Amino acid sequence: MKQEKFGMVLPITLIAYFLILMDNSIIFTSSTQIGESLQMSANNLSWVSNAYTLTFGGFLLLSGRLSDLLGRKRVFLVGLIIFGVSSLFIGVSQNGAMMIFMRAIQGIGSSIIAPATLALMLDSYSGHMRQRAISYYGATAGIGASIGLLIGGGLTSLISWRAGFLINVPFTIALILLTIKFVEISPTKKIKIDYLGSLLSILGLVGFIFGLTERNISLVGISIVLLLAFIVRERTAKSPILPLILFKNRIRSGAYLARLLFMMAMLPYWFFVPQIMQSEFHFSALQAGLGFFPLTIVNFIIAMQLTRLTTKFGNSCVLIVGEIILFIGLLWTAFSDLTNGYWIAIALPMAVIGLGQGLILAPVTSAGVHDAPDELAGVASGLTNTVHQIGGPIGLTLIVATTSNFHTEVSLMALFTLIAGIIVAIMILGGTRNEH
Repeated sequence: MKQEKFGMVLPITLIAYFLILMDNSIIFTSSTQIGESLQMSANNLSWVSNAYTLTFGGFLLLSGRLSDLLGRKRVFLVGLIIFGVSSLFIGVSQNGAMMIFMRAIQGIGSSIIAPATLALMLDSYSGHMRQRAISYYGATAGIGASIGLLIGGGLTSLISWRAGFLINVPFTIALILLTIKFVEISPTKKIKIDYLGSLLSILGLVGFIFGLTERNISLVGISIVLLLAFIVRERTAKSPILPLILFKNRIRSGAYLARLLFMMAMLPYWFFVPQIMQSEFHFSALQAGLGFFPLTIVNFIIAMQLTRLTTKFGNSCVLIVGEIILFIGLLWTAFSDLTNGYWIAIALPMAVIGLGQGLILAPVTSAGVHDAPDELAGVASGLTNTVHQIGGPIGLTLIVATTSNFHTEVSLMALFTLIAGIIVAIMILGGTRNEH
């Protein structure tokens, strides 16, 4: 049932989405302390992040489709329970093996929560209300990562890295209770689940992400074959995990590519910039988190104006302007002299990057579910989140394999953004000339 007021669905979904975004960013500023506490080698420590990314990205398509078939509320509650329990066990982990295993379980919980939150919004709101809700969702996606760096750095410096995960537990319990009380039960569909398609999608996506993170070309090739087999399977399946009709819409297809390239640029940015702050400017973990304030503040301010901007200028126009501004901010950073200090070399261009990011995320999210049928809202949301998840590892792998120079690294991020801008201009803007 579409609502005329936001009610409790919006805060429930935004807080849940924020938690899973924040949790992934916390690793960037607390990895050193985790390694020392659990006596983990650099290679093992990398799996604290990789295990989460693998299961998160690998299960997204299946999770999104299950929310269509089994009901949003039921699937969302299962995701919250898995996320909350795994967060508790991560927070009390006594060795690296337990930490990595529970991070993988947490990734499954996140893969359920991410598409379910967006699908719940699409179910609950329409028209102007839906556009505003998606704007807030996009803002959360933008600031969640940077605030996660701040929270992770603060909790690690002031308390312990464990606090960054244990804090999820009371929030998750509260969200479960609120969901039970305020979120309506959606109908289930008596359709058989495509288990073969599910298996192919999981193996293909997990293998692809794993092959990229380990720079294993053979595994990447095998996973691509599995994903091609998955697509062939989906063409004939009676109840496909990924209905290929989603790609027939020009706006949605362009949005998926644009979001992929956005994360190819931004995840490496979030990964490398804290390291530069700590190595070049001798920031602590907390200071590195605080160093993202220019991005976070500007992103938040512009996100609050997005509904008015998209209503006046159109979703596609705002999106392409955001791509141009993000490109300028990254290019500015690439040519900045680090000897000029944090404020000139990092903070000023970071504010421009925050502006571009704020203008991109909500419109590209809206475009990713543009005109998607209600019965496919979950899988459309899952696909949007899937390209978001695999884009980061692709970008990071390409950059790490190419260079170790910070300025060249950021130049490649700017190149990804330039390509995204061209795709938006050709595939989205060109197909929406009649948009209001």
